[in-house]
Amino acid sequence: MNTTGLAANGGLNLKPFRGLRYVPERVGSLAAVTSPPYDVVVRPDGVHHLQSADPHNIVRLILPQAATPEARHRQAASTLRDWIAEGVLAPDDRPALYVYEQRDGELLQRGLIGALALTPPEEGVVLPHEDVMAPIVEDRAALMRTTAANLDPLLLTYRGDGTGTGATAVIERTVRSAPLLATTTEDGVDHRLWAVTDPAQLTEVATDLARHQALIADGHHRWATYLRLRAEHPSPSPWDYGLVLLIDTARYPLRVRAIHRLLNRLPLDDALDALTAPALDGAFRVRTVDAPLPAALDALAEAAALGNAYLLAGGAGRFHLLDRPTPGLLTRTVPQEYPPAWRALDATVLHATLLEHLWKIPDTPEDITYIHDAAAAVEQAERRGGTAVLMHPVREEVVRDLARQGVTMPRKSTSFGPKPATGLVLRSLDTA
Repeated sequence: MNTTGLAANGGLNLKPFRGLRYVPERVGSLAAVTSPPYDVVVRPDGVHHLQSADPHNIVRLILPQAATPEARHRQAASTLRDWIAEGVLAPDDRPALYVYEQRDGELLQRGLIGALALTPPEEGVVLPHEDVMAPIVEDRAALMRTTAANLDPLLLTYRGDGTGTGATAVIERTVRSAPLLATTTEDGVDHRLWAVTDPAQLTEVATDLARHQALIADGHHRWATYLRLRAEHPSPSPWDYGLVLLIDTARYPLRVRAIHRLLNRLPLDDALDALTAPALDGAFRVRTVDAPLPAALDALAEAAALGNAYLLAGGAGRFHLLDRPTPGLLTRTVPQEYPPAWRALDATVLHATLLEHLWKIPDTPEDITYIHDAAAAVEQAERRGGTAVLMHPVREEVVRDLARQGVTMPRKSTSFGPKPATGLVLRSLDTA
């Protein structure tokens, strides 16, 4: 099996590695030491909750708390070294690919965790679909550089041929055996993990994946971080690879959800006043939705089926539905050099027309917080006196088609899931 670089025909090359995993006897429970991905944790409440769940919760590595970024990164590196020295975390004896299963009610997702050979964007092996922010990439790079570890896997997808052969066959055979670990996290999701070390099965996976390209479903900033760190280190080295979870969505389709915006410095009344100013002459239709959140989201879905639509929240449990932007406004504010599918995206119109043109809101962490859960976005908007902009999800086929055209969507346009739990398996570059 080729594990030294790109697959021979330029496809995916997923390399076995020695997973760094929690020793069950040294922690309260595996569920108590896991965390959602770093950008899903709602700070600061989510961090405090996870820290209190177990003194060894992985959030102390992915979101360390200290006065400065440098101090945070040093603290994470020190904590990681201590946990390894104390036997809280230990590397597996042999390199492996890891079959990872998540079950949430009727939803079943299975894939492979491994170290993926990193390729330049122009080779088209891994397709991004969202833009990234340089400060976040720099922060993630500094954390990975200081800890010398990939602390959580990116979520990548590919489309298999549906025959149940190759990587899929290896996965289906593996799950018939006893797992390395099994746990249920507090959200009710069951997680199981197996190691694949047999050379014949690893070759079967490699031959299959070499025919495919992948779409980044979750983890654009971490992918950009992987590429930056690879460029910093002479090749060959462990930095030529990055930790990923690879899912065949022909076999296990993912859910696609929206990511909502919290406008921290824009009160809801000011947002509405800007939309209804006489000079705009009805640029958007604005309607009040006096209903609970689930019903308001249903109204958003109905409006979004016909065009761009958004749900504003932030005061007294009342929602405001924005839809039907005038064509002239969109022509003036949305860049016209992109494909029609990109110009029609809700995220495109939100950022180009509403945030930049009408509300004059810069895309900075101080002004905009990205939140995956609609109820959390509404609650924080009401508590902070800001405005929550609730979005409707975009279809997966639109995302993939734009990615294949080399067109990136506005960042945080989609949320694919279920996302892998952070903390079940890490990759130390010292033992890779």
